[in-house]
Amino acid sequence: MRLSFFRDLRLAFHSLMHSKSLAAIVILTLALGIGANSAIFTLVRGVLLKPLVNRDENRLVYIRQSAPSGGQDNTTFSVPEIKDIEGSVRSLSEFGDFSTMDFTMVGLGEPRVVHGGVVSGNYFDVIGLRPVLGRLVGRQDAGADAPGVIVLTYRFWSTVYKKDPNVIGKSVRLSSLGDRSAAVIGVLEPSVPYPAETEIIGNLVISPHHLSATMVTGRIHRMTELFGKLAPGATLDQARNELRTVYAGMVKDHPDAYPDNFGYRIDARMLRDEITSGARTLLLVLLAASGLVFIIACSNVANLILARTVRREGELAVRAAMGANTWALRRMLLAESLLLCCAGAAIGVIIAQPLVTILARYASRFSVRALDLTVDFSMLWVGVALAIVAAVILAFVPRLPSANSSNGMNLSGGSVRITSSTGRRQRIFAVTQIAASFILLAGASVLITTLVALQRTQTGFDTRRVLVVDVPAPSDGRTPQQVVDFYKESVRQIDALPGVTDTAVGMIAPWRDAGGGFGVGLQFSGDGHVHDKDDPRALWRTISPGFFTSLGVPIIAGRDFNALDDQNAAPVVIVSATLARQMFPGQDPINRHVYWTDPVLEFATGTAAEKARLTSPHRIIGVAADMDDEHIVPVPTATIYGALADGGMFGGHVFIHTMGNPYSLVTPVTKIIRDMAADEPVENAATLEDIRAKVLAPDRLNSLVFGVFAAVALLIAIVGVAGVLAFSVSARTREFGIRMALGSQPGNLLRGVVTEGLVMAAVGIVAGAAFGLVVVRVAGSYFGDLKMPGAWPAIVSAFVLLGAAVVASMLPAARAARVDVMQALRSE
Repeated sequence: MRLSFFRDLRLAFHSLMHSKSLAAIVILTLALGIGANSAIFTLVRGVLLKPLVNRDENRLVYIRQSAPSGGQDNTTFSVPEIKDIEGSVRSLSEFGDFSTMDFTMVGLGEPRVVHGGVVSGNYFDVIGLRPVLGRLVGRQDAGADAPGVIVLTYRFWSTVYKKDPNVIGKSVRLSSLGDRSAAVIGVLEPSVPYPAETEIIGNLVISPHHLSATMVTGRIHRMTELFGKLAPGATLDQARNELRTVYAGMVKDHPDAYPDNFGYRIDARMLRDEITSGARTLLLVLLAASGLVFIIACSNVANLILARTVRREGELAVRAAMGANTWALRRMLLAESLLLCCAGAAIGVIIAQPLVTILARYASRFSVRALDLTVDFSMLWVGVALAIVAAVILAFVPRLPSANSSNGMNLSGGSVRITSSTGRRQRIFAVTQIAASFILLAGASVLITTLVALQRTQTGFDTRRVLVVDVPAPSDGRTPQQVVDFYKESVRQIDALPGVTDTAVGMIAPWRDAGGGFGVGLQFSGDGHVHDKDDPRALWRTISPGFFTSLGVPIIAGRDFNALDDQNAAPVVIVSATLARQMFPGQDPINRHVYWTDPVLEFATGTAAEKARLTSPHRIIGVAADMDDEHIVPVPTATIYGALADGGMFGGHVFIHTMGNPYSLVTPVTKIIRDMAADEPVENAATLEDIRAKVLAPDRLNSLVFGVFAAVALLIAIVGVAGVLAFSVSARTREFGIRMALGSQPGNLLRGVVTEGLVMAAVGIVAGAAFGLVVVRVAGSYFGDLKMPGAWPAIVSAFVLLGAAVVASMLPAARAARVDVMQALRSE
């Protein structure tokens, strides 16, 4: 049996050598389908299925507190909340906490702002990670009296410090709401940076704020993520139920910390599920798209195999007449299919390797696991499996003759004849290709339409001529007033540079810092309103005079800040137009007052007098047009702008408006800042236009990836429809000759063939729409992000496919219209 199959493979190879063009088309078509699926599966395996490096991964739990009614998907936890949970929950044996903060780091190369994590002493023991160099933060590093220590994350160490082992033992100065020194004690092994992608991780001592009384005792001072490890024998459901029971008691005992209208709740899920949740829907949709490409490729190849089998009817009939049974003939076709599919799989795996690299960069915007993706043998096995599936499908597509029916087959090797079943199969495969192409085209159309709409959205301010440079508040022991003076002098000197028209300082870089500045905003009230727990919320922004002019945002009432608006004068603010309408409808807001009421402000830094000034009534001196710095598509935004000279600056960004090339200012601006403060980071210089483009990059990549899938599918579908019609025309040559002999006009034949192509396309579109509707509704119950495309993407996709069908039909139709009557009649 084995020897006979090898003989079949040898004969199949020689047979395919006589049809080199067909073999090449089949192999390349299958290579596209198999390559795309191998690459996507490698991506899915690496992000969703591959185990984490964490020890005891199946016991690690991520605990989330949220307030969905208050617009907060993740409120994080406060220290008192963590203590309550740790002291009452028994199904979790250990807990580890992680806070995210930005630090200015000096002493290890260039001064830079780093994203840092602040962890408890047992965090790495709980989370199950190891060092690749030195040691990690441990229990000996806990407590206020311990020396400050930090660990570098592997990616930061390898990219910035080129894996230099001499960083161990170096001392650095870290600044964030206070200064601390710390020693570098180790490098963390490559791992998923969750809950945030950080560059350093240190003990509590590196953040004076974490040791303050407000942090330790404030129940609503929430800024810490919480992880747990299941106790031996405990399940996630048990831990979840116990957490909810304990949490209900916390809410009952401290009702002021959990307002009813916010809908506070607690939940837990396995850490691995939490890490992969952001990319799961995207990757499964990509997998479905690549599956559709595979179906289209197999349908196209099946049509080609059918056509070849019809042309070989004489050969197959002779073999059947000479005693070959159906299984022998089927085995011969299987051998040919295996050769074609294995060749396609080999090329597909070669194509898949660079494709994995490209897709990994794409997917890394949704899951950091994709950054460390490597190609392994799993991709080869996927290619082999798909090749075998395709080979079996293709081997059993054609109808075969039997010894009893061979005399009815075309033994003469004359003209091609298509049976009704063969023609029906070919049309079914063509319709399948069009249906799958319609689904991909509709999906790509939705993404492209969304991207175009986002790009055309008017932001409300100048994006092309404004350069943003990150210059955090100096932390070299300066007083708050000295920090203000530093920014004022920076603005004065930058204003003097050639080509600069306006310079200002602001707290948030639009879009890049989305979610910063207290996230959903702070509660406030104003004149004529009664303060209660349902006070509205507004974003808080600290800016310098000239900020609105620099960004091209008009002040529609009142005035801008000036040099007199400082801590020696009564506190003043500028509000957005939306806030003015909401708080003072039909009234003049100028000289009215607003004041902060959010309870979290009791944990603000500063003296008692400074805290009292922060929450005192602020007089409105101006109303600015809405400037939504959070969303790409602007929405009405309630914002309160405070004066730089009157309050603290978190973050720190310099905005420079110029009529020349904005990037030509980077070097002179850096020199100005460094001359004033040698250790001051000057980073991330970019125009607002480029910042916005970077934020839009995931949408652009979505459109590109799915657009490529749709284009490949459309190309294969066009070839498939053209192939079916061309083969149909060749088989109906005699029929066309007779019709023309009886007086039919060539134009009628041309319209008939084109109509046949349009009918196949229309049926495919209807089938694709129906199938897509069912899939979206079923999948939508599992993935809330999936939504039905609108009418326009579906209509555009349908017209594109109908147009493609016309194009694909024209060549076979023209051939039918040019049939020579006498030659057609003699062909039989």
